[in-house]
Amino acid sequence: MSFPLLTATAALPAAGAVVTAAVPAAQRTAAKWLALLVSLATLALAITILVRFTPNGARYQLTESHAWIKDFGVRYELGVDGIAVALIALTAVLIPFIILAGWHDADPLETGSRRWRPTQGFFALILAVEAMVLISFEATDVFLFYIFFEAMLIPMYFLIGGFGDRAHAQGEKAASTQRSYAAVKFLLYNLVGGLIMLAAVIGVYVVAGNFSLQEIAQARANGSLHMATSTERWLFLGFFFAFAVKAPLWPLHTWLPNAMQESTAPVAVLITAVVDKVGTFAMLRFCLQLFPQASKWATPVILVLALISIVYGALLAVGQRDIKRLVAYASISHFGFIVMGIFAMTSQGQSGATLYMVNHGISTAALMLVAGFLISRRGSRLIADYGGVQKVAPVLAGTFLIGGLATLSLPGLAPFVSEFLVLVGTFTRYPVIGVIATFGIVLAALYTLVLYQRTMTGPVKPEVSAMPDLRARELVVVAPLIVLLIFLGVYPKPVTDIVNPAVKQTMSDVHKTDPKPSVEAAK
Repeated sequence: MSFPLLTATAALPAAGAVVTAAVPAAQRTAAKWLALLVSLATLALAITILVRFTPNGARYQLTESHAWIKDFGVRYELGVDGIAVALIALTAVLIPFIILAGWHDADPLETGSRRWRPTQGFFALILAVEAMVLISFEATDVFLFYIFFEAMLIPMYFLIGGFGDRAHAQGEKAASTQRSYAAVKFLLYNLVGGLIMLAAVIGVYVVAGNFSLQEIAQARANGSLHMATSTERWLFLGFFFAFAVKAPLWPLHTWLPNAMQESTAPVAVLITAVVDKVGTFAMLRFCLQLFPQASKWATPVILVLALISIVYGALLAVGQRDIKRLVAYASISHFGFIVMGIFAMTSQGQSGATLYMVNHGISTAALMLVAGFLISRRGSRLIADYGGVQKVAPVLAGTFLIGGLATLSLPGLAPFVSEFLVLVGTFTRYPVIGVIATFGIVLAALYTLVLYQRTMTGPVKPEVSAMPDLRARELVVVAPLIVLLIFLGVYPKPVTDIVNPAVKQTMSDVHKTDPKPSVEAAK
């Protein structure tokens, strides 16, 4: 029996979470180092998955399958395709940086009446989220996926509500109220989506008699399983609604700005760069594979919703006064691009969407973590409270600029390639949608450059005149992310080589081929 690599990759952070939570309260530093070492060991396992995966091999590799609940056809089934491998690598890369960036975020306050939860709980919850996200990317049993898709809400709820941002201008009591509101809103939105999905999961079992993604997809492909058109559409909507909440897609997005605003910067990165990717990933893995005809039926409406997300998110980002809310609305716009690429039903669009998931995770992590370092120094999230930072902290300002330029998809940085592929893939099939979506790029340049101008340039405000530059630990967090942004911006081939075969198989599931160019290339 071969080593269960996929199980080990998810089980390691889960076990690490339990052990970290059990560390005595007096040993806060030991808990931090334990969590960091576990995340690095998980990264080593993720790299092993990456090395052992063969892009042009079987669709699902490193598979594991064991009986679980026999009476209901539930199995413990794991397997990864190229899309899952890319996102597993993204998750495993980001978690150590999230832990390092949040090194002091849960330390007890020396003054004031507020009591923080134990430090070890903060890091244990991060590891628990990592474990659940990883197994969500690996699960090929629909019921198994659903369990962890929902279970990750619990540690996220406590991370938002129990370890919120300390930089709050309205006082301790108001801050606690806002954190509780954001955490409850996050939980309720996602629980409603999950409950609707649960009804659809049950519907899949009633129709197919099991929960195995591979068996159901194969049965649909060879004609041995037939779904009535109305049934398929209702089941698709149940799944898509839950994934659209998680993604988040307009108009189901309103929980995200509150959650990111009230979270610490590392937890905000965990939300938008890691957890939210499960929603867009699941659209590719479950919606398109299980319900190909319904996916094509819903495509026009979904593209319109994605287009609204792109423009609406960017417009609201322009008008934000809070740094974190600006990044949140920018992410809503970016997720619109990802969903648009998925449902453009072209290989360029879906490859670009998958690459966008990876690149958005890296660029958002770089920008938000540097923003978090900035906010922790000044004690304010308001853009108006800054000015002239580049004169007193040039390294901080420089990394902030690179993160911002990546957010606006500057050529030479990683998000540009993915955004370009999404737009090309969309334009070849839906030219009007593609043209309108380009306004999101213009608006991204506006909100990013205005943010940099107002915070980093101009006269030095007295409150930031003594602001220290990035420290060694902070440079260790930011520098590798900047390197990745530049490397993947110049040479995205390592990622596209992994995801392209999986994209071709997904295109085959929905019986779509790329449109032929209107003008043939000269021979």
